[in-house]
Amino acid sequence: MSTPSSPITLAHWRRTVAELYGDVRTVAIHDPARAASVFREKRDQLFRQHPDSPIPSTYRSGWRGASWYPYDASYRVIGTVKADAPRASFDMALAADGVTRSTRVATVEFSLLGHASVLALYWFEGYGGGLWLPFADATNGVSTYGGGRYLYDTIKGADLGATASEFVLDFNFAYNPSCAYEDRWSCPLPPEENRLSFAVASGERIPQLE
Repeated sequence: MSTPSSPITLAHWRRTVAELYGDVRTVAIHDPARAASVFREKRDQLFRQHPDSPIPSTYRSGWRGASWYPYDASYRVIGTVKADAPRASFDMALAADGVTRSTRVATVEFSLLGHASVLALYWFEGYGGGLWLPFADATNGVSTYGGGRYLYDTIKGADLGATASEFVLDFNFAYNPSCAYEDRWSCPLPPEENRLSFAVASGERIPQLE
C-alpha cells in the first residue's frame, strides 16, 4: 500500500475514530440508543472538520451530516464466533493502493429479524493486520450505498466489541466506506459470501453531499 500524503493527520484520524468507538462500547452496555446518538453527532463533526475526512473539501462546511435510519434495537444482536471456519485468502485490486490481501479467519452466526445468518470475518494481511467485517444486503443501491457497508474495520478503530466467542453486531452502526462519498477513494467491498438476502434497514444510508 502507498504512503498516505499526510501520515500524521491520518494517525490522528484513526486515533479519534478509535476513541469514539471506545465510548460506544462503554455507553452501549446500558444504553445502546444513546451510544448511537452521541456517536453519530461526533462523527458528523469529525467529517466536517478533519483534513482526512472522506467528504470532498468543497462540501464540508455546508454538509448537513450523514443520513441514518432511526435507531432500532431489533438490529442489535450478539453473534457466535466460529473460529474453525475454513481459511481462504483472496486479493482485492484497489486503484490507489495496489492489491490488498484478506483472509477469512472465522464466521459469525446470528439471527436477525427472524433470518438465521452467517457473515465471514476477515483479516487484512500485511504488517499489523486488522479485522474486517463488511456486508451487503437488499437495500444496496436503493436506500444504501450500492457497494455495501462495514460493521468492523479495526485498522481504522471501528470496533463495536468482541470476544473470542461472541461478536456484537449492531447494524445501527453500519457505515459507508470512504468511496461512497467520493470516487478518489479506493475501498475493498464485501465479498459475495457476505451478501445477506434480506434488507437491513439500519445504519447509514446513501450519502447526500448537498
